[in-house]
Amino acid sequence: MSVRRCAVILAAGQGTRMKSSLPKVAHPVAGAPMIVWAIEAARDAGCDDLVVVVGHGREVMTALVTARFGDTVRFAVQTEQRGTADAVKAGLAAVPEGVDEVLITYGDVPCVTAASLRALVSARAAHGGPLGMMVTAVADPTGYGRVLRDAAGAITAIREHKDCTPAERAVTTVNPGLYVVTRAFLGSGLGRIGTANAQGEYYLTDLVAMAAAEGGVAELFWEHRSLGGVNDRAELAAAEELLYTQIADRHRRQGSSISVGARIDHDVRLAAGVTLGPGVVLRGKTEVGAETVVDVGVVIDDATLGPRVLVKPYSVIQKCSVAAGAQIGPFAHLRPDSVVEEDAHVGNFVELKKTRLGRGAKANHLAYLGDGDVGPGANIGAGTIFCNYDGVNKHKTTIGEGAFVGSNSSLVAPVTVGRGAYVGSGSVVTVDVPDDALAVGRARQSNKEGYGKRLRERAKQSRG
Repeated sequence: MSVRRCAVILAAGQGTRMKSSLPKVAHPVAGAPMIVWAIEAARDAGCDDLVVVVGHGREVMTALVTARFGDTVRFAVQTEQRGTADAVKAGLAAVPEGVDEVLITYGDVPCVTAASLRALVSARAAHGGPLGMMVTAVADPTGYGRVLRDAAGAITAIREHKDCTPAERAVTTVNPGLYVVTRAFLGSGLGRIGTANAQGEYYLTDLVAMAAAEGGVAELFWEHRSLGGVNDRAELAAAEELLYTQIADRHRRQGSSISVGARIDHDVRLAAGVTLGPGVVLRGKTEVGAETVVDVGVVIDDATLGPRVLVKPYSVIQKCSVAAGAQIGPFAHLRPDSVVEEDAHVGNFVELKKTRLGRGAKANHLAYLGDGDVGPGANIGAGTIFCNYDGVNKHKTTIGEGAFVGSNSSLVAPVTVGRGAYVGSGSVVTVDVPDDALAVGRARQSNKEGYGKRLRERAKQSRG
């Protein structure tokens, strides 16, 4: 018989130690808000329903979650911060009818994996008791609830740090706070929890002693590093480092070579066979095709790279598409809405902005191409500028197929250089160039014999 499972994710806290007006679990970590990692882990662990308990900043939280997950996530409100049991009680009210089992997790544990939650669910099922919990070990258990056991080693209770005796405080096996509980036991147990403790709060941990007396507690040991909650920005940074390692390792196992120090955000998609060099940063919804090589120090944001692309060191690519076999960089800058087609080359210190570079076209050196359309096979010489802005409006430059623009040319938009046309080096082009024509827009050179020597002598005399 299948079990219908719902996750209750606690996300109502203010997170004052973050020192931010943003709700704690809305803070981004490795490219996604913390709450997103928590929701996805619960969903991927087999939860049919998801409830997020909100409180502080609930308008921000509900908007953020709904924008990402639509109506697949329900919300409950904890109006007062009266402890974890009170938060779960608020969440339980939103759990739909027909749910057999409730997974309890948190919005500030972004490194908790679906695999660990699935293992917890399996541990409770195998044990058969009403409650399963994770346990872990730490060198310094200060602040954690201690796991208490009977002589046979079975869990009997959780004692919060402030309520511990000196002997209990010496215990290093602690409670990270992740549970799976039968719906029936959770409903009855929450009604029996009181506030007779040092904090005067409703402790969810009181359920453990109840479960120990009513069928026993299943436990799953898990390494501590991925279970820790984020309470301040230092812990946020530590969680982010772990997530970047987890993401990189996943892609390595799928057949890509990821250098240590490369950072791949949550929503990035890589095909197998990608190579990322040291210091590469992939952000947003970037997609990278098979056998593409992204060399050291490259930053790519919300861009699509096809297969077999070569991106050379220290290039920046934003909201663009780069087709198969193209080469970018080094030190190139592709700004939003640019398109680099198959086998095209964008070389060192070349900037594209809202420009299409056609198949096999080349702009290899020191150029600015803004608001342009460069035809297939065209060549843009070093130092070329598309003069696209008149101080009020932007204008388009069109370069025809197979055209050749000589070095240090300025094309004053709107202007078209026709198919197969040539622009002489150093030209300022202000009118359209017909197909197959040669345009030369520069002053005629004149040489004045001996004049250089005279200029040097005059300069020396002026210095006295």
